[in-house]
Amino acid sequence: MRTDSYSETQPTVRAKIMVVDDDPDLRQALSLRLRANNFETVNACDGYSAIALAQKEKPNLIILDLGLPAGDGFSVLKNLQQYPALSTIPVIVLTARDPEGNEKRTLQAGAVAFFQKPADNDELMGVIRASLQAGWGWGHGLPS
Repeated sequence: MRTDSYSETQPTVRAKIMVVDDDPDLRQALSLRLRANNFETVNACDGYSAIALAQKEKPNLIILDLGLPAGDGFSVLKNLQQYPALSTIPVIVLTARDPEGNEKRTLQAGAVAFFQKPADNDELMGVIRASLQAGWGWGHGLPS
């Protein structure tokens, strides 16, 4: 009889990505794409619930819109930096706002990338994978 823990198949750990957007259709479509790429997803529809959900769920990465009710994307970025447990989560901004001025501002506020809607799916998935492989966002109980 074997008594070591390696005799059983270990479950695969998937990265958890939080999608923050006030458009329910976009949230659903993006979540479907992410799950098809083997990511776990959680969703928030405004700035306030984004911070509360991030504290509860501890996602490995956040995809964030700038135009949100109850605190825009810039206030979400600022609030994330105020919580040590959330400040290391990589944030990718995905917005309909003009990149002129907004791209630089979001990167200065702590985002790792800026995409204008609609984003190229392959490029977005590449940045998500690169951010996760760089070790960002894995300080929440998952292996790097």
